[in-house]
Amino acid sequence: MDNNNNDLIAPITPEEVFAAHRGGKLSIKSSRPLTSKRDLSIAYSPGVAEACLAIKEDPARARELTGISRTVAVVSDGSAVLGLGNIGPHAALPVMEGKCQLFTTFADLNAIPIVLDVHSADEIVAAVTAIAPSVGAINLEDIAAPICFEVEQRLEESLNIPVFHDDQHGTAVVVTAGLANACRVTGRNLEDLRVVVSGAGAAGVACTRMLLESGVKDIVVLDSRGIVSQGRENLNPVKEKIAEVTNPRGLTGGPAEAFTGADAFIGVSRGHVGEELLQLMAPEPILFSLANPDPEIPVELANKYGSVVATGRSDLPNQVNNVLAFPGIFAGALAAGATHIAPAMKLAASKAIAACVGDDLAADFIMPSPLDPKVEPAVSKAVQEAARKEG
Repeated sequence: MDNNNNDLIAPITPEEVFAAHRGGKLSIKSSRPLTSKRDLSIAYSPGVAEACLAIKEDPARARELTGISRTVAVVSDGSAVLGLGNIGPHAALPVMEGKCQLFTTFADLNAIPIVLDVHSADEIVAAVTAIAPSVGAINLEDIAAPICFEVEQRLEESLNIPVFHDDQHGTAVVVTAGLANACRVTGRNLEDLRVVVSGAGAAGVACTRMLLESGVKDIVVLDSRGIVSQGRENLNPVKEKIAEVTNPRGLTGGPAEAFTGADAFIGVSRGHVGEELLQLMAPEPILFSLANPDPEIPVELANKYGSVVATGRSDLPNQVNNVLAFPGIFAGALAAGATHIAPAMKLAASKAIAACVGDDLAADFIMPSPLDPKVEPAVSKAVQEAARKEG
């Protein structure tokens, strides 16, 4: 596959989608043959008792004698499904099954979709904690902000396995990789950028924090009420913390004030950005409008003003897709025996993704293809190395 060719796909029909989903998209199969009584005796009774007792004696052997070291639970309450909103657990299940397909296809990990009919932080934390002994890692998915922040923090503190909210950190990893490569293409430095982040939910907050960690110094965050700034009334605790580390010029107001002189736009909201705002930006800005299916900036308008344009769509150049990140991040963390996924591991993943573009880097090719077979091994290796350095 030529990674410089952004393959166009024919329109997808409902009949095609239903046929692909009918009966579910996953299956569970035995990894060992069961063709004789001896096979049965080893796999189940009486032989299984040896494995059970060995784990009881030394719980760490569960990683050796069960599948948890290669198993991820993909957990959601269906309250914030990308592009669809709060559709509930049953309607979210096809998304979780699809996420599990990506884990198995790109990282050869076992993945189990779990949807929860509970929506408070206490209930979600209790449910995930109860099932945690069955798996080696937790992928939180499509849980609405601000609850998602509390859920992830509490689970990270209480569990001794990696917990990763992909809507936050997967998005942040690929956005940071893309912005680093966009800077290379345009001759800019991350440290010198003025960046506008539109959206102060899960993805916006995580992208902001990771961009700061990667060296960006001037970020202005916008929510539905304007610039997130210190002293603004009615900020929730998450936004209060973001206000403390962003907006170094002390801007107040709305989109016009935020966009004036900005070098880059990161859109992770359902908002709309018109031409009047783009005209306020610095010349040849970097434009990442990642809302799906309709980007915040109409494509024709983005191409008119942007030196580098990225979206979340697979039918356009520079797709910012989380599948570039999470399979390798989980594979690397599990292989390293990590108990959590530290910021250094996420930054290492981002740099590995950016490096996969190699010498093909161009304004319309700042991200590797999601189907590029080099990506997952590169990310996994980088995460393992970072995990070991972190101890």
